[in-house]
Amino acid sequence: MTGATGTWSPESLLRTLFDAAVDAARAENCVPEFLPQPPAGRTVVVGAGKAAAAMALALEQHWSGDLSGAVVTAHGHGVPCRRIEVLEASHPLPAGAGVRAAERMLELVSGLTPQDLVIALISGGGSSLMPLPATGLALEEKQAMTRALLACGATISEINCVRRHLSRIKGGRLGAACHPARVVTLAISDVPGDSPADIASGPTVADPTTCGEALAALERYGIGIPPLVRAKLETGAWESVKPRDTRLARSEFQVIAAPLQSLEAAARAAAAHGVEPLILSDRVEGEARIVGREMAALAARVVQGGHRVRPPCVLLSGGETTVTVRGRGCGGRNVEFLLALGLALPGRCNVHALACDTDGVDGMAAVAGAVWRPDSPVRAKALGLDPNRFLHDNDAHAFFALLGDQVVTGPTRTNVNDFRAILVLPEDGHWA
Repeated sequence: MTGATGTWSPESLLRTLFDAAVDAARAENCVPEFLPQPPAGRTVVVGAGKAAAAMALALEQHWSGDLSGAVVTAHGHGVPCRRIEVLEASHPLPAGAGVRAAERMLELVSGLTPQDLVIALISGGGSSLMPLPATGLALEEKQAMTRALLACGATISEINCVRRHLSRIKGGRLGAACHPARVVTLAISDVPGDSPADIASGPTVADPTTCGEALAALERYGIGIPPLVRAKLETGAWESVKPRDTRLARSEFQVIAAPLQSLEAAARAAAAHGVEPLILSDRVEGEARIVGREMAALAARVVQGGHRVRPPCVLLSGGETTVTVRGRGCGGRNVEFLLALGLALPGRCNVHALACDTDGVDGMAAVAGAVWRPDSPVRAKALGLDPNRFLHDNDAHAFFALLGDQVVTGPTRTNVNDFRAILVLPEDGHWA
């Protein structure tokens, strides 16, 4: 293909856009400018998430004063730091290492003074990485509820509402434990709308939701509720830290990277290649396969000349869809979206697409996502593959693996959630 910057393939352009989105959210590109001034007392760093270790390293490299602390990230996402402990734990299902990391952070912030500063480095994945269960709740019970919530199609807001009320560190409790020190939270957002309470389940910010809402979410999806959990949620005994709590009076929160910024970076990269970008939304939610079909209909309108943008153009979106796993596959919202999109596209149209998670892990698989090509159905047929069967079985990862169209990045050490790019080209593949 020939565009404004020379010759490129559709797949290489899609990967360029994805890389631009990820780079915009890398810690080294967004942490330094938001660092506060050093305090009169100590500076303690805590944090959790896929980007936590990279954020800690960026902080260390730009901080000359007193510094200590600990952050937890997912296995494989760590980087070496000199003054800040980097711990690793399981994601997306919580495990014992995450419990110990959460306990370590609470230990580090105990006994602070008004002269001290806590810098909290929070990013997507933090909820699973610091799973300190509420008093009396067994980790195994929390694991079972988390597993069920991830598979039932619940939204991220519903999942995090439950997490906040089953925890001793989320829902503002970490921030309250830092009192009377000043708390500055730097967050890389992975949630639609960038709600502070939803990023890693808001460990340092007040929670406006209630125990009753958490219970309603569990009941809505038919999640098994242990008797103790039901009793505590019904009575409000596990209520989170609420707005206007004086323990959070010196707590500040700053989103330093967000999905929209990454989409805008991808849009600039597209324009530089002579492709008109259209950002649809940074907060797309819903069942992945339904969203895929809806975006296929939109792409078809562009192909047929029924939309204000014309080929060559790229439709960009972010957010977090969900997958209700009913088949034997492992899910993966980006690949499920992509397969549903491809199956719903009209035949013989020059549409290419990429759907990836910006952290490099789509669902339970260590694969960022995949690409769809106009000839994907033909190549699948030649291999004896039925795409509809793979979609029905929630097994899109296997489908794209067999086609050789997976996108594998390894840990990106950031997370601004899903990235989707639908590239619509002229039928002859050329333009001035």
